[in-house]
Amino acid sequence: MPRPLWTGAISFGLVTIPIKVVSATENHSISFHQYHREDMGRIRTRKVCELDGEVLSQDEIGKGYEVAKDRTVPVTDEELDRMPLPTAKAIEIVAFVEADSIDPVRISDSYYLAVDGQVAAKPYALLRKALERSDKVAVAKFAWHNRERLGLLRVREDAIVLHSMRWPDEIRSPESLAPRETELDEDEIERAVQLTDSMALDGISGFRDRYREALEELLAAKSEGKALPAAPEEEEEPGKVMDLMAALNASVKAAKETRGEDATVHEMTPGKPRTRKKAAPAAKKTAAKKTAAGKTAARKQPARKTAAKKRTAS
Repeated sequence: MPRPLWTGAISFGLVTIPIKVVSATENHSISFHQYHREDMGRIRTRKVCELDGEVLSQDEIGKGYEVAKDRTVPVTDEELDRMPLPTAKAIEIVAFVEADSIDPVRISDSYYLAVDGQVAAKPYALLRKALERSDKVAVAKFAWHNRERLGLLRVREDAIVLHSMRWPDEIRSPESLAPRETELDEDEIERAVQLTDSMALDGISGFRDRYREALEELLAAKSEGKALPAAPEEEEEPGKVMDLMAALNASVKAAKETRGEDATVHEMTPGKPRTRKKAAPAAKKTAAKKTAAGKTAARKQPARKTAAKKRTAS
């Protein structure tokens, strides 16, 4: 198990569940160091006091809040730990909501909650079952890294996952970013939907970090003194597609070719409604029109004969 990042308990009504918080993700990014080009000497970031110029160790560094210019209030870790906050050592569940009601933009980092001792096994399983059967997620509060946070608890396989969330006032409104109202042709919308269907997948577990793999090959070649991997040949840039419908048609065709499907794309002309094939209803309508016309003619025919009789009698 990874090293616990935080220990405490889940507060579930009057139920307390001792837990350990471990990271649910791993960072596989490749990081670089800064160095001096002339002698390859490592460049490091040092913490220097701006008053006396001395380089300080971590033990000599404290926290402080600047309340005014040239006036800082020092705050110790002990003072922060003694704050009268109910969520200081607990993940306090405050509500249960539908998962769809949570805006994904609010979700941040993810953590697994592991049981801390055998005494936590039963209440942990109880909360997990309650979440599974109710089809809901739990909204919780907890204090971490010197601030109270909002969290989301849900079940992943047999574990409870904690997602840290941003507070409502931390989410910027996208109102100013949305485009002005634009007229869209129905055929364009239909072709865009067709593109989403042609690119649909059952899951995303097959995606890989191609950039990291290429970077690993580059570093391995340089460290072993081998030739660097050749860059892929650049494909000729296709002619620029000027209209939206042509771009959609080309995208659907490319997606189908990638999947090995029939890449035939029936072109649609923007602004021109597409004729849908409904042979049987059309035949019925035609027959109905002919029948109606026949009945109309039959109703009109006696009237003509009556008029003719009147002219003969006179």
